[in-house]
Amino acid sequence: MSVKAALREQRIETPSWAYGNSGTRFKVFAQQGVPRTPYEKIDDAAVVHRLTGVAPTVALHIPWDRVDDYGKLAEYARDRGVALGAINSNVFQDDDYKLGSVCHPDAAVRRKAIGHLLECVDIMDQTGSQDLKLWFADGLNYPGQDNIRARQDRLAEALQQTYARLGDHQRMLLEYKFFEPAFYTTDVPDWGTAYAHCQQLGEKAQVVIDTGHHAPGTNIEFIVSFLLRANKLGAFDFNSRFYADDDLMVGAADPFQLFRIMHEIVLADALKPAAGIAFMLDQCHNLEPKIPAIIRSVLNVQEATAKALLVDHEALAQAQQAGDVLGANGTLMDAYNTDVRPLLRELREEMGLDPDPMAAYRRSGYAEQIVRERVGGEAAGWGA
Repeated sequence: MSVKAALREQRIETPSWAYGNSGTRFKVFAQQGVPRTPYEKIDDAAVVHRLTGVAPTVALHIPWDRVDDYGKLAEYARDRGVALGAINSNVFQDDDYKLGSVCHPDAAVRRKAIGHLLECVDIMDQTGSQDLKLWFADGLNYPGQDNIRARQDRLAEALQQTYARLGDHQRMLLEYKFFEPAFYTTDVPDWGTAYAHCQQLGEKAQVVIDTGHHAPGTNIEFIVSFLLRANKLGAFDFNSRFYADDDLMVGAADPFQLFRIMHEIVLADALKPAAGIAFMLDQCHNLEPKIPAIIRSVLNVQEATAKALLVDHEALAQAQQAGDVLGANGTLMDAYNTDVRPLLRELREEMGLDPDPMAAYRRSGYAEQIVRERVGGEAAGWGA
């Protein structure tokens, strides 16, 4: 397949919550024109797809995106040229979850949390979504606070109950996070823990790699390669980090890392949608305008992918086989140092798109339109 053909097939899912107000633990800076309802989030996601051509789905987060009729919401999305993607659960914001959700020592709290996970599968049935994405804030702040092994047993039981509810064409995607909000130990702290639980559950359980959820210096492309080999890589949550889980625009902190990740994807022929890996954004745009930030993130993923597709795999394999360390590294660096922006502009023109989506958005007047129209009501997001 040609580079252009592969890029034309690429799919990047945008997150509904990235269109709303967000911030840090200290402050949320509200912006004008942000969506007030899930329907307005879909309107914004449709704009991103129209301008980029590769973002046809938008993930929902429950209860942030709760509506009375999810079938109606799915139809609304289809009418605007997009579809509803992964359903993300939320078992971290209720007061009941202070000491955990599915790992909580109180069985009543665990039942409540599992009930929410099952509700999310019910929503998937209505939206036609394939993926249930799970992230747990569960963990401990102090040694002795709870029984670590017992918490893993509780986690396994909750995952099994949820897994049993999945339909034939539905998956469970289990995310992990190194730390925060728990600081002593997190119940799903790393890819190995997530992998072990998914392996025990079965083939419909796969791991999510959030690129911001690792200790400094972690070789993320090794994790990508391992999970690809085990057929357990289900999705990415793309963002960037400098210090912790910063949720910055993907490729902003370390574009070379993003290239290395996409190189492993291309090498495994796992880029095409049929491979089943969901390439999602998961970002908090605290300072920058929401829609342009998401467009920029999509473009950053495209650029890293294009460079990965330019790697000369035959030359790379020959250098590796010959033990030519510098030659092998040089083959990768030649691809990474290629300016792929002219190629992507040409591709967009061939797809009937504006070659510069950022400039096209600025000219569209959509930013000014939503500021005028979205007056009153409560803006989507969360306070801090």
